Amino acid sequence: MDIIFIGAGNLATHLSQALQQAGHRVLQVFSRTEESASCLAALLDCPFTTDITEVLPEAEVYFFCVSDAVLQDLASRLYAHLRRVALVGSPCRGAGALFLHTAGSMPLDVLPTLRRGVFYPMQTFSKSRPVDFRQVPIFLESQTDMRMMELLARALSQQVYRLDGEKRRYLHLSAVFACNFVNHMYDLSARILESHDIPFSVMFPLVDETASKVHSLPPHEAQTGPAVRYDQNVMERHLDLLADDPQMQEIYKLLSRSIHDKL
Repeated sequence: MDIIFIGAGNLATHLSQALQQAGHRVLQVFSRTEESASCLAALLDCPFTTDITEVLPEAEVYFFCVSDAVLQDLASRLYAHLRRVALVGSPCRGAGALFLHTAGSMPLDVLPTLRRGVFYPMQTFSKSRPVDFRQVPIFLESQTDMRMMELLARALSQQVYRLDGEKRRYLHLSAVFACNFVNHMYDLSARILESHDIPFSVMFPLVDETASKVHSLPPHEAQTGPAVRYDQNVMERHLDLLADDPQMQEIYKLLSRSIHDKL
């Protein structure tokens, strides 16, 4: 398929290369900044633009890998551009193309086209870190092009699911807890260690075992630590160590209370 990417961030970088490696053609990259657009275009050996009215009108699929805040506006502006091209009689396959967004928490109807879908790879992406898409679950929603989307997804991943927008919102919320919040806890841990000249690498065996356990145990059964039994002596000593950072004290107290209450 002929594909154009709207956006050149972390997800677009990995998804575009994975689709290209699966045999699809990336015709062009659009990004609002020339640096990001040109970097991704160089990886894909294709042209780029920073002007939505210069996006090529001949793609079969337009992938929107942009922030939620600009998704609807960019999709509407691109659709208007493609319709203008079609009205003046220029060749324009794009006017009837499939629009896909990759946002976990945005509904299907933010896309203005009749042919539209959600293509949500649930993974954390960083440009500099390789991702094996075969292990990435991809969640799809469409009222018009599910078969075509499944062909795209199954060319990349062994885990492809149909999921409606309402359930996908809860999926995305759960991912924030399981990934973003957990990683923030790593960051707070690293800050405590670094302030006392201890490398964060000493945590790697603990981090790995914690993550490994939930492959075989429900998370509530894998939970350990002073908050499980509400060991106030230990917890008070920890809070004393955080006396210079009231925000971290509040985080510690809130999470400890939640652990104890949920168990």
